[in-house]
Amino acid sequence: MKNHPLTIQDARRGFARAATTVACGALLLTLATSTSAAERQTLRGHLPEAVARLNLQPVGRLPAANRLNLAIGLPLRNTNALNKLLQDMYDPASPQFRHYLTPEQFTEKFGPTQQDYDAVMQFARSHGLEITVTHSNRVLLDVAGQVADIEKAFQITLRTYQHPTEARQFYAPDVEPSAVAGLKVLDISGLNNYSIPRPASHGASGKTGPVPAAGSGPSGSYMGKDFRNAYAPGVTLTGAGQMLGLVAINGFYTNDIKKYESMAGLPNVPIQVVLLDGFNGIPVGDTPEISLDIEMAISMAPGLSNLVVFEEGPPNAVHILPDILNAMAAHPQIKQFSCSEGEFGENVSSDNIFKQMALQGQSFFTASGDGDSWVNNVSLPGVWDGYPGESAFWPADDPYVTSAGGTSLTMNGSGASYASEQVWNRGNDWPGWDGSGYEGSGGGTSPGYAIPAWQ
Repeated sequence: MKNHPLTIQDARRGFARAATTVACGALLLTLATSTSAAERQTLRGHLPEAVARLNLQPVGRLPAANRLNLAIGLPLRNTNALNKLLQDMYDPASPQFRHYLTPEQFTEKFGPTQQDYDAVMQFARSHGLEITVTHSNRVLLDVAGQVADIEKAFQITLRTYQHPTEARQFYAPDVEPSAVAGLKVLDISGLNNYSIPRPASHGASGKTGPVPAAGSGPSGSYMGKDFRNAYAPGVTLTGAGQMLGLVAINGFYTNDIKKYESMAGLPNVPIQVVLLDGFNGIPVGDTPEISLDIEMAISMAPGLSNLVVFEEGPPNAVHILPDILNAMAAHPQIKQFSCSEGEFGENVSSDNIFKQMALQGQSFFTASGDGDSWVNNVSLPGVWDGYPGESAFWPADDPYVTSAGGTSLTMNGSGASYASEQVWNRGNDWPGWDGSGYEGSGGGTSPGYAIPAWQ
């Protein structure tokens, strides 16, 4: 092939064609940008069902100058491969069995891209929202801003309503929030406070209960070594070298823990506190549930090298569960987590973080709640998880966690050995948390999740 010299006329004609092409492209880009600017994607799952189901009418509007903390969730990538890996990782016959990922490997394989994360940050900043926390797995972006800016960003109005079962008002958007089309946004935690986390504590039972004076503690209560005598007799494993993480919606008094250890003859287990979402760690009021969680962990595993308490608070504040879970997933050295708090409000971002934990070989145990059995998927407004019509105590029914229900234990002697046990059930002789009159250990068939491959 011969080479033909390029003349000045050829160059001018080429430049003219190129300039015309660029101009046309710029015009098309301007038109496309104008069109896409008007397009929005609706983000589902942010309206408390009680508002529509009970036809609640707003009683006011959240002040425009109020400041809210939010966590914007981003969707995972390669979800088909993720679900297949989850199935294989827990299949003893698979070569992938227990080949757990590190947080960095999870982010590389399944986390949102840096480009998508940057785009969400730019969206938030362009609407006057402050970036408060970034997360290494890019699954969450924490932001804060005034109500007026949040309403403009997501095209909502934050109304206030009277809670149907509690003596308080709550706020919620009047419509589902939306974001610009194409932006990788999954959900937004913190846009309503219909559900406020509370301890899933088990009170004394009028129907079933322990035999009086069956434990070694004051007035025959169970404490300390009684629990290992009941559930791990003759077992030499003490949790040595292991770490345990706890969810806490408040601070706790360290002197309470030291006094319990002294009374029960238990060692002093080091406790580390991870403060989240601006909480200062100062306890508000009584903290029996958190102290109980810590004391039971030390009683069952007195050899723990460290107990890590992930704290958000104070009580009656808006709590963002994805922030707690993401902090836990970022601590891969902790293989066990426990939660006895309930009524966070379900969201997809939390479910995605539970998947990350499972892929990293981390186990999450949660209380099944005191709302009695999940029968026929029927409940009343105000049920523990804050979603009327769903009687499961989320996240207890999430397939990526282990749900633990309460029982009534009877022991021989003064906490010497296990005698018998039955499900904790108070029956219909008390108002109950959901107003139905029934209170007992939760459990049953999930109304929202199919049976997973490994169950």
